[in-house]
Amino acid sequence: MNNSKILTKLFGFNPEQHSVTTEIMAGLTTFLTMAYILAVNPAILSETGMDKGALFTSAALMSGIATLLMSLIAKLPFALGPGMGLNAFFAYTICIGMGYSWQFALTAVFIEGVIFILLTVSNLREHIVNSLPKTIQDAISIGIGLFIAFIGLQNAGIITASSGTLVKLGDITSGSPLLALIGVIITAILMIRNIKGAMLIGIVITTIIGIPMGVTHIDGLVSTPPSIEPIFAKLEWSSIFSKDMFVVVFTMLFIDLFDTIGTLIGVCKKANMITPNGTIPRIQHAFYADSIATTLGAIMGSSTVTTFVESAAGVNEGGRSGLTSFTTAMCFFAALFLAPFFLSVPGAATAPVLIFVGLMMCSGLSKIDFTNYIEAIPAFICIIFMPLAYSISDGIVFGHLSYVIINLCTKNHKKVSVGMIILAAFFLIKFLL
Repeated sequence: MNNSKILTKLFGFNPEQHSVTTEIMAGLTTFLTMAYILAVNPAILSETGMDKGALFTSAALMSGIATLLMSLIAKLPFALGPGMGLNAFFAYTICIGMGYSWQFALTAVFIEGVIFILLTVSNLREHIVNSLPKTIQDAISIGIGLFIAFIGLQNAGIITASSGTLVKLGDITSGSPLLALIGVIITAILMIRNIKGAMLIGIVITTIIGIPMGVTHIDGLVSTPPSIEPIFAKLEWSSIFSKDMFVVVFTMLFIDLFDTIGTLIGVCKKANMITPNGTIPRIQHAFYADSIATTLGAIMGSSTVTTFVESAAGVNEGGRSGLTSFTTAMCFFAALFLAPFFLSVPGAATAPVLIFVGLMMCSGLSKIDFTNYIEAIPAFICIIFMPLAYSISDGIVFGHLSYVIINLCTKNHKKVSVGMIILAAFFLIKFLL
């Protein structure tokens, strides 16, 4: 069997349509655009008390394994990693906000992954997605974007606590806040100039600038990966039948479903991979890879693993087959040996990334009809509650409840499905109890 046939069998590579060089370069491009997760994810999840070194190893390992699964199972040019938004939900809502242990949160991720696998097998995904109004679906990503940006501003010290007004502007004339603002300017310029890997390059430059400022402390560049043992297989089963576990898993599942479906559709449109009848080739296989990765990731100590929209960068470079994602996976495995650098990145250097990821997640704002109050009010409630209540799930709950109540009270019964009512009743019971 010659090389082209091997590539075709493994990755869906078509030698008449694809170029090995182009696919490899596309994979490298995707890696550069999403490698920031190796610094950002440990920074976020370590807020729960999880070991930061182990989190780095988990993030790099699971990004590599999950993306490899995508290349071999789905044969599509998509990369996966611990999802932004979902890691914030894990740390700031479940652990810090609700007061549960990170072991509880990992268990919720594991259960979500198993349910995702079952939904993929049974083709029930669409029914679940449709149980939330479209305006709330659009609002979720926007609310998460504001939440993530708010966390970035807090981590950098740009926004601080205030006894009188709850929050206020921090001292931005020195230290971490000043470095973060410098990083925002640098990253913004790189993004505007369409520099590949703008966010990663921004992190590197900001981290280096932080050395003479006394904010960054680098203890090396290359080493063996930190042990994953402190967070490996640390699941907690004592609360799996609690109502909070149900709400947490339900919320994670919805966010993951919407994020994955939206990413796959958006990137496939960009690559002209959608068939004339509107379907995505091998999408079922892509969901399998995504759900298996999430389940395995929980055991490896990772928050929900999902398909990254940054895959569009590789697709934009001509990546069309699993060879692209295979290349990205190999880059993540190689990055395992760069732990000292990624773990020395200060919060001020990752804050700009969180702010700009928040910006990107707000792109769906134009989809909401703000001239129609029946649609706009629930969407706005969903969006504003997430950062102000410091909870993604509360934003979804109040957004959905307001949508159902407003439509029923204004005699728009046809817009409210049975599934929406059941979901609203469950949310209402949760608060009453």
